[in-house]
Amino acid sequence: MSQSGNIHFVGVGGQGILLASEMTAYALLAAGFDIKKSEVHGMAQRGGSVEAHLRYASDKVYSPLIEPGTVDIQLAFETMEAARYLPYLSQRSKVIVNTQRIMPPAVATGKMRYPENCLEALTAKGIEVIPVDAYAIARELGNIKAANVVLVGALSSFLPLEGEIFQEVIQTRLPAKIQAVNLEAFAAGRRLTR
Repeated sequence: MSQSGNIHFVGVGGQGILLASEMTAYALLAAGFDIKKSEVHGMAQRGGSVEAHLRYASDKVYSPLIEPGTVDIQLAFETMEAARYLPYLSQRSKVIVNTQRIMPPAVATGKMRYPENCLEALTAKGIEVIPVDAYAIARELGNIKAANVVLVGALSSFLPLEGEIFQEVIQTRLPAKIQAVNLEAFAAGRRLTR
């Protein structure tokens, strides 16, 4: 596996994107990588677009921002958001995408329609798309808020570190009352991509 990479986290406010990027950053740090991370919150509290850039390397990372066309893995928490950031992707990118659709206000009020072929726009460009129904998995576990950790579990299979490091991050960084469900969510997501 590569000893450096660019991970792009995208979605809408309230999906736990920033927590997912922080968990991934802490796991990479614990494994000895240098990392840089940047976040764009936008109108996150109103369901607006949110993104986080995370770059890691075994030697040194100098900038947190990912250049267009250089994303190795995009972790998309919503299908339309996966397509929104197409300029960041290339044919060597992998997109792990939550199949959940969250209707933006213009769609919810009937002024616009939700695009039907978001994922096809990616596969047509030769990009590998890995769909994950993280919301359904989290619901089965009894806590829909754990969907973000299901996605982190799916992402973990493509990173040069052991799953146990993520489990340690969950146990040290999350409140005790939600650790058990998040450990289950992580394991469920990791099983999907192992």
